[in-house]
Amino acid sequence: MATVLVTGGAGYIGSHTCVALLEAGYEVAVLDSLANSSAASIDAVGEIAGRRPRLHIADCRDESSLETVLAEVRPDAVLHFAGLKSVPDSVADPLRYYRHNLDSAAVLLAAMERNGIRQIVFSSSATVYGLPDELPVSETATTRPANPYGWTKLLIEQMIADLVRADPRWSAALLRYFNPVGAHPSGLIGEDPEGIPGNLMPYLLQVAVGRHPHLPLYGTDYPTPDGTAVRDYIHVMDLADGHLAALEHLRSSSGQTHTYNLGTGQGVSVLEVVSAMREATGHPLPHEELDRRPGDVPELWADPGQALKELGWSASRTLADMCRDAWAWQSTHPQGFRGGKA
Repeated sequence: MATVLVTGGAGYIGSHTCVALLEAGYEVAVLDSLANSSAASIDAVGEIAGRRPRLHIADCRDESSLETVLAEVRPDAVLHFAGLKSVPDSVADPLRYYRHNLDSAAVLLAAMERNGIRQIVFSSSATVYGLPDELPVSETATTRPANPYGWTKLLIEQMIADLVRADPRWSAALLRYFNPVGAHPSGLIGEDPEGIPGNLMPYLLQVAVGRHPHLPLYGTDYPTPDGTAVRDYIHVMDLADGHLAALEHLRSSSGQTHTYNLGTGQGVSVLEVVSAMREATGHPLPHEELDRRPGDVPELWADPGQALKELGWSASRTLADMCRDAWAWQSTHPQGFRGGKA
């Protein structure tokens, strides 16, 4: 089978995708700086899949280290997850996000070109759409990010598309996914953010294990049924399967850039997630109502029809599945990977 290099493979979505790749028979190597992740996730991936990915500790922005890894691994394709990913952090420190994310992609693509590796699956985001004109959002919708994080994703998409256009030996899949949540059902890997979580579900889970007293609920006056923001939450294993499907499709095409939404096609409000997580954890999960956060949009959910049509992929796991599996991870790892298993 083909060999795949997964940048950021020790992180949340990357590690779950490594499981899917290994179980499908791929040889997998991971490149990760471990700045926002843990090598323990790679050990856990090996425990789940029965094979441990090779871990190379390096930063995508380090040309010398990247060249060494590519020469050693000789991958057939690259799945690029590495990068900074917090919307509020990007609003507070935009230059850090532009420099880190754009430099990582540019250095990686140049190194791939020098080494004759011309297939890439890019971890993009639904934040490229910003405030949509209509819902659900299709891949042809206008792109106008509402925050610097979204702009970095859109600019990297453009970078990759221009590269494919200039050289038909390249092929690329740009995966715009919505709100990844949940964990592997084994409870061995899950989301383990550095510091205070910027996303809803990991914060809720940390409230459930006593790491925070309550959930800060940003915005209760949105023009939505219950006043809270509505998002398309997708189980991380459905997302991992989407990356696998995109990679398989990419291997049979060249000279093309494919763009896909990965979501469920259903919007769920923040309060609906809180209610589902209360049921899964058995904890009250109190919240404090606060003002809206800069850069957030009221509603966003996907039209995932293109992925179904071209990849044969669709999300199958429910919100209850997402909460149950996320709790299986957090309840057994209350302090994340660094705290070990409870």
